[in-house]
Amino acid sequence: MREPVGLRRQRIMAVVESRGAVKVSVLAAELDVSVVTVRRDVEELTRAGRLRRGHGVARPLREPAGTAAVPAARGGEPAGEGGAVALVVPERHSYLYETLHGARSVLEEAGIRIALHIAPQSAGAERPLVERALADGARGLLIAPRWRNALSEELDYGWLADVAVPTVLMERRPRPGSALHALDSVCSDHWYGTHLAVEHLVALGHRRIVLAARDDSPTARTVRAAFAGIAAGRPEVEDWTVVLSSPDAVPGPGPGPDESGPAPAPPLSSAHAPDLDLAALLRERGATAAVLHGDVDALMLVQRLAERGVQVPRDCSVVAYDDVVAALGSTPLTAVAPPKAEIGRAAAELLLHRLSGAAGASGPVRRTQLLPELKVRGSARAITLTTD
Repeated sequence: MREPVGLRRQRIMAVVESRGAVKVSVLAAELDVSVVTVRRDVEELTRAGRLRRGHGVARPLREPAGTAAVPAARGGEPAGEGGAVALVVPERHSYLYETLHGARSVLEEAGIRIALHIAPQSAGAERPLVERALADGARGLLIAPRWRNALSEELDYGWLADVAVPTVLMERRPRPGSALHALDSVCSDHWYGTHLAVEHLVALGHRRIVLAARDDSPTARTVRAAFAGIAAGRPEVEDWTVVLSSPDAVPGPGPGPDESGPAPAPPLSSAHAPDLDLAALLRERGATAAVLHGDVDALMLVQRLAERGVQVPRDCSVVAYDDVVAALGSTPLTAVAPPKAEIGRAAAELLLHRLSGAAGASGPVRRTQLLPELKVRGSARAITLTTD
């Protein structure tokens, strides 16, 4: 699946802004594209005034924290590696990179050195990074584990609960009653975001709705479960179903049956999930609207609909979920926009509070939720309701 240019350039910006000068060849390897492609992207970003270009390297407009002299941290503590806050996020995850930048802005303003660790896609990748950061003297941890499936999440509960420094989970909400239930966390209220999508479509007259969603992250699993509950509880919704938005949108090998409303679709195998023929599914279900998670899958599915002669919003209304690149398609998509950067800022502020030593800094655990908003861009239209 070819990555949209806008998303690729956003990822280049995220890497360069977090690390400082990065070789073009390194960017090409990490993004899995050619050096020529990255060089062209860097030239365009430089022309747009977003980067500086050197001989074979891309540089940020100003160097990130940790690449030059950094002011003293709060309380007069020297900001060296021992005074750093470790920030752990998955690689190739544009959604969480926005959260990363939100946290970074707060920590930089406070004069706190950041030790950024990018976790590869392999299972259990976060633990050795955190252990290394702690060995280097990190005094706090902000972390967004990948958690592609429930098992990988459970396996992280034990060691993460024992981290000996103040820790805040970003955009992750552990299972109630688990070892991490009493850990500070800041995340989006994805139930509410899903509610916004369904409410918007129902208000426009849609009564038969499909959710095509990923199933390989905590956000994806929450959106799927929320949609099933909301759609089943809305008397206006006559028919609904949940399917995979992409064959690679699964958490790993093993069965992955769909949740579904009336006349459920056959279960999908996680190991052999086929490409979704959304046009055929819409015809089969008589659906007039779809909620699509995440953004890249949404844009790809809208393109495939167009190839099958189904135009958005003329023939099918669409609401995307994530709003990372939803506005960049040939048809800008109405989208649920979780407050990604605000999540990072709130998480960093909470961590600074824990580190401050002020009165109340060791007070009750905080599980903070921020509400998404709906960005209306015209990919969903009202339809005329008919009565028998």
